[in-house]
Amino acid sequence: MDQPIVVGVDGSEQSLRAVDWGADEAALRGAPLRLVYASLWERYEGALIAQELHRPVDEVMARDVVGTAEERARRRRPGVPVTTDVLPDEPEYGLVRESRTARAVVLGCRGRSGLTEALLGSVSLTVAGHAHCPVIVLRGGHDDPERAGTGRIVLAVGEKPAGTAAVRFAAEEAALRGLPLEAVRAWRRPSGPLPGHVPHDGDPERAARDTVEEALRDLPAGVVPVRHVLEGPTRDALLDASQGAVLLVVGARRRHGRFGLQLGRVAHGVLHRADCAVAVVPEPD
Repeated sequence: MDQPIVVGVDGSEQSLRAVDWGADEAALRGAPLRLVYASLWERYEGALIAQELHRPVDEVMARDVVGTAEERARRRRPGVPVTTDVLPDEPEYGLVRESRTARAVVLGCRGRSGLTEALLGSVSLTVAGHAHCPVIVLRGGHDDPERAGTGRIVLAVGEKPAGTAAVRFAAEEAALRGLPLEAVRAWRRPSGPLPGHVPHDGDPERAARDTVEEALRDLPAGVVPVRHVLEGPTRDALLDASQGAVLLVVGARRRHGRFGLQLGRVAHGVLHRADCAVAVVPEPD
């Protein structure tokens, strides 16, 4: 069976925009679309969703949520096969489980009354930190799928880019959408030598450029590469590059900490602050 594009829906306008993105993604990849609603979401968001829909809480039912999402997806991409499901689970656990058989998971990011980061941390960050496939998080009001033919795909180039899952995913997105692929790599000038130490004689800028070239070595035919190598913090470089982009792709080599798998600071930062949709792509250990 073809791996589906999975979209987590909850009845909010932001999750319906995620349906739009997921339907477009499924159409581009020739994949089915799967819309899932984790029914225990309503434990802490049901009242807010009902307020958005101007309906009593008891009328905001799971089947209504997925039914509305399904209707929207079929209207947007009539040729894409669509299935729906209601998961009797917390959204984090249900979506991570769905990621085992998905090609990608798409999530909306809502911001109500300054609570964007809290809501993102409760669901999207957890899923992005544990999923088995790429997770695309739509950032606020900046992730309009209709502009998919006017921007570019941005790739955060890591230390070892050759053949990585993030490079492959970003290159596929650029090829499918007919967009340039901008590879971004930041470098930092080493601090001065300490007394008794041999000065560092490497060239960090050249090393960064070589790393970018390695990442762009085997692009699909027709993908136009753009190289962006600059001095400074990686997170700041990526946030700048996200302006006017369609999608920012970052690899995630998860760290095993006290509370389980965790994302690094760069992935965490761009998920909260990027000006476009962000794809977090898990890298094998």
